[in-house]
Amino acid sequence: MKLLSQGWLGALVLLGALWLCRGLRRPGGPLHVHCYSAGELQDGEAPAHLVSRSLRWDHYVPVQLVPQLERLQQETQRRRRRHHERTCPALQLHVGLRSEPNERSISPWRYRIDEDENRYPRKLAFAECLCQGCVDVKTGRETTSLNSVTIHQTMMVLRRKPCPRPAGLGRFTFEVDYIRVPVGCTCVLPRTGR
Repeated sequence: MKLLSQGWLGALVLLGALWLCRGLRRPGGPLHVHCYSAGELQDGEAPAHLVSRSLRWDHYVPVQLVPQLERLQQETQRRRRRHHERTCPALQLHVGLRSEPNERSISPWRYRIDEDENRYPRKLAFAECLCQGCVDVKTGRETTSLNSVTIHQTMMVLRRKPCPRPAGLGRFTFEVDYIRVPVGCTCVLPRTGR
């Protein structure tokens, strides 16, 4: 019974979110669209009524990580370090307990900021695998007996599109879109050719 009530609760939350998005255009959907002028959109963001409590992008890890990554980029620029190439790090067990999961993984990854000015949220943290293989826990070095692959999360975003004519130039509408966001890496057995 508890599972059933949770299912109904989830369905009600989804219906509420869809009701709030009623002004959004869906690809192939009806022609009635709400158009916004550049003055109605603050700093390229989505209209406030579309970004409601029901549609909480800040619950997504790719959104939560962006401010932290931006701070790290600023610190790196101040120290004038070069951007590190994609290299598979050696596993260091003595620092493992103080590290983040992406650094302790046997399929380590790093994050980069993906920015798209026609998407809301405009900035998302994308994971990038650092190894082609995986790190052997005995040797601490990369082995090719396993492969690192990206794990994706499907995420709803809003796409800013030009309004259809004759609504006028310089006006925009928003479409609901679903994208696959790389959120981490894991180790898998390699595919074998037949």
